[in-house]
Amino acid sequence: MDWLVQWWDGVELWLVQLPVAVQFPVVMIVVLPLCLGVARLIDRVADWGANNPASVPEPEPEPEKVAA
Repeated sequence: MDWLVQWWDGVELWLVQLPVAVQFPVVMIVVLPLCLGVARLIDRVADWGANNPASVPEPEPEPEKVAA
């Protein structure tokens, strides 16, 4: 996990040192599609969970009526 933290620190440092005129397009080209993809993934998982028959409880059977 340490390698991931070091890699991310390097990317972050590289991005912060870029001029703003370069930072903006990089963020728009990389971060915007990434966020859109994650949002769509979350939406599909939520839809699947809502439509999953296992998530809907079965109705309890009605008690039989006794004729008097």
